[in-house]
Amino acid sequence: MKKKFGIIGSPIKHSLSPVLHNYWFEKYDIDASYSILETNDGNLQDIIKKIRSKELSGINVTLPYKQKIINQTDRIVNDAELTGSVNTILLDKDKIIGENTDVFGLQAAYLKEIDNCRNKSALIIGAGGVSPSVILSLYKSGVRKISITNRTKEKCIFLKKKFTYLNIISWDNLKNEIKNFDIIINATSLGLKDGDEFNFKFINTKSDVIYIDTIYNPLETKT
Repeated sequence: MKKKFGIIGSPIKHSLSPVLHNYWFEKYDIDASYSILETNDGNLQDIIKKIRSKELSGINVTLPYKQKIINQTDRIVNDAELTGSVNTILLDKDKIIGENTDVFGLQAAYLKEIDNCRNKSALIIGAGGVSPSVILSLYKSGVRKISITNRTKEKCIFLKKKFTYLNIISWDNLKNEIKNFDIIINATSLGLKDGDEFNFKFINTKSDVIYIDTIYNPLETKT
């Protein structure tokens, strides 16, 4: 029986996940398909029911549902517990499990290539759904000087309650503070295809600053 997977989020039409997953399914002759699943806050429960009934074998979750989906799970595990953020839902022995692969993904794709992480200072721009995973990934990689900024400061304060080592940078003072960081990570939805542009200008940064962008469509975020 062909396994069916998908991704939920809003907006979601920009997602390249179906292209990526279906490529690997075909390459390795896996009898499965992956598609975009149109979703809203009101039908998250219906998506979970499809997983329980095995109509769906599992899903990936992107903004704005990484936290909202938790209430629909029976249990969250591993990094999902530590971050309170879920990007993968699966059925295990009739239990709906929420997992987080974002933390390892950021480590494996980028952070492992950075030398001497313990002496680096990192700035996270944005305090939304993926930000807890970015924070934990940096910390697991050895970074100990981690700061965060967001237009709505209250969201930063909420994250600091979970990650007490966080330093909060005022959004209004970002232009003055940005020169102090070795790693800058865009964890906002700004710049997303067909979304609001990221209109912050990166000037006065260190000449060897490392930029990481969680937005992958378009390939280059407008600044």
